[in-house]
Amino acid sequence: MESSQSLIPKPPTVVMIPSPGMGHLIPMIEFAKRLVVHDLCVAFVIPSDGPPSKPQRTVFLGLPPSIPHTFLPPVSLSELPDTSRIETIISLTVARSLPFLRDAFRLLSESHRLTAVAVDLFGTDAFDVAREFGVSPFIFFPSTAMALSLFLYLPQLDEEVQCEYRELEEPVRIPGCIPVHGRDLLDPVQDRKNDAYKWLLHHSKRYHLAEGIIENSFTELEPGAIKTFQKNEPGSHKPPLYPVGPLVNMDNAHSEIDGSGCLKWLDDQPHGSVLFISFGSGGALSTAQINELALGLEMSEQRFLWVVRSPNDGTANANYFNAESEADPFGFLPKGFVGRTKGRGFLVPSWAPQAQVLRHGSTGGFLTHCGWNSILESVVNGVPLVAWPLYAEQRMNAVMVTQDVKVALRPKASEGVAGRHEVAKVVKDLMEGEEGKKLRYRMKDLKEAADKALSENGSSTKYISELATVWKNK
Repeated sequence: MESSQSLIPKPPTVVMIPSPGMGHLIPMIEFAKRLVVHDLCVAFVIPSDGPPSKPQRTVFLGLPPSIPHTFLPPVSLSELPDTSRIETIISLTVARSLPFLRDAFRLLSESHRLTAVAVDLFGTDAFDVAREFGVSPFIFFPSTAMALSLFLYLPQLDEEVQCEYRELEEPVRIPGCIPVHGRDLLDPVQDRKNDAYKWLLHHSKRYHLAEGIIENSFTELEPGAIKTFQKNEPGSHKPPLYPVGPLVNMDNAHSEIDGSGCLKWLDDQPHGSVLFISFGSGGALSTAQINELALGLEMSEQRFLWVVRSPNDGTANANYFNAESEADPFGFLPKGFVGRTKGRGFLVPSWAPQAQVLRHGSTGGFLTHCGWNSILESVVNGVPLVAWPLYAEQRMNAVMVTQDVKVALRPKASEGVAGRHEVAKVVKDLMEGEEGKKLRYRMKDLKEAADKALSENGSSTKYISELATVWKNK
């Protein structure tokens, strides 16, 4: 006789496989939260090369039972040189985790009906396991539609161009996007002999194997790239695109603990008067640049809230997995700066509750490293930007927000350092100049478009609903 257990229908389940690190995990989790309201279960399976980080553990503990998670056993990357780039590390971690992934799928399929797997941009090797289990492969692309267009165009570009892309005299024309100089393309394409480039090319050639691409953007923000992608030219093997953004954390904005007192300080500042400065969890400046930025902020005479991190005079992604500064960051600021800017400036070491700061009425501008999560948080809160890209695809994002979407100003650097006078000028322009006013109006329009996309009958809500239906009926 059949047990009552076997008569209970297995819940339709989407498996999500994020890269190590928090930047891609956060939007994936936001997407999962929006999916489970459609009676789907979302199971996270996380490959790694070490024990889970504290931020990873914390974010998963806060999720409902309909979003379970499994950390796969760590793989060894001991033979990799210290100079290995993050894209190589992530790709190898996923590739070497496939046997563990197979075991996780086997275990999950005992109690769940697996309908789809969504991997992030460097996870296409997991498609092989999905195929073995008859599960539909999807890509979750956490960055811009512009970067996605480059990924899909890369195999063609690779064949057409012989030199390094940064040596090209003409800008690269990515389909549907504003032309971009080769030097501003994402980091892993800057050295074509490096393994990181080879991995990127490997993944981009596999994108057509996906049954759909979930994109963390929306049409009003990137109309050119999204509409061009959705055009079905004869002979093109592009998977369907689902623009479901902006995926930012809306409900948790009040739950992050503010140990620094910066929100209380913001409460006492005039409306829209404060420039928020943060370079994300992985961003750090050189000692020389911290000095010039500080003196420029002082010269601008604007109010500011600065998340100060200790300098990094080495590799840009040294802090990729670690949001804490290594040393007391205030010790690297110019002599007397803290005293001279007291009252007008507020300094926070290492970390601030960004979502709450950007939502605060006193925040009138955001000097950012142009990580996509940060840009989207600015958009949903209508805060204009000073673009200060550091690594990954941030230079491409900076080109987009300054030249295409026109919601940001960008300081000019000389020999890699933006000087104090340039910093002061740009900050002043944004906070009280005519230029800043124009950006503010433009950002207000984008905020309204984002609100609309996320509303009950909005485009992003409809795409999520459409995907949920596809997955439930499989």
